[in-house]
Amino acid sequence: MIKIGVSACFLYPDPNRSVFGPKTLSYVEHDLIRYLARPGVLPVLIPDVAPGLLKSYLAEMDGFVFSGGSDLDPKSYGERPIQKRWPGDRYRDDYELRILDFAVNKGRPVLGVCRGCQLINVYFGGSLYQDITTQHAEALVHRDAKRYDRVQHAVTFTPGGLLDRLYRGKVPKYVNSVHHQGIKKLGKGLSVEAICPEDGLVEAVVGQDRKKFVLGVQWHPEFSAALKGKVISPKPLYDYFLKRVTG
Repeated sequence: MIKIGVSACFLYPDPNRSVFGPKTLSYVEHDLIRYLARPGVLPVLIPDVAPGLLKSYLAEMDGFVFSGGSDLDPKSYGERPIQKRWPGDRYRDDYELRILDFAVNKGRPVLGVCRGCQLINVYFGGSLYQDITTQHAEALVHRDAKRYDRVQHAVTFTPGGLLDRLYRGKVPKYVNSVHHQGIKKLGKGLSVEAICPEDGLVEAVVGQDRKKFVLGVQWHPEFSAALKGKVISPKPLYDYFLKRVTG
């Protein structure tokens, strides 16, 4: 059985929440689990436990997927929040950065989705637009809360790159877009795999060390069903990731 460790999202204590209001919740969005689960492949939510115990659990994983969700804390990449409503989630940042550090150092394949792509960039020393609309005047609308996973835009793959090879000859070349933050300064040791041609925003990155597979995509492949036939198929991406996992 192949075990894919999946980073958790967190909901913190909220007295207005009717169920488990005083408690912190760890969860994984349902579409992501359905996307990752296959015969012989078990997605495993990585628990938030003491470092020593966490390390022993991570050693059991064959690959890692870093999920979407809350913003990264600007302090995680050396900046101050530009607005109070975008403080980010430092607790989750620290939890995921520990996992990513283990994965990179042990050479376990890594796939980052949306926030996970941004996390990879920050881990390698890069920075983010805290809010694309505020900090990138020419940017498209990359997130609409009402339309959510039905927002789409064109994507251009780096010629000869991994994604270009995976999707060569396939149409359409569109992806969904569910993010208000994005890569500003590229991390060291990363290469750009895709951009949004209309505003130049980075849409995918890959690690330059070919012995260690690290890939981040800014879109949500697991949400592709909402725009089926209008965005690229999520299957080639995950097929290749599993190929690197099994090795």
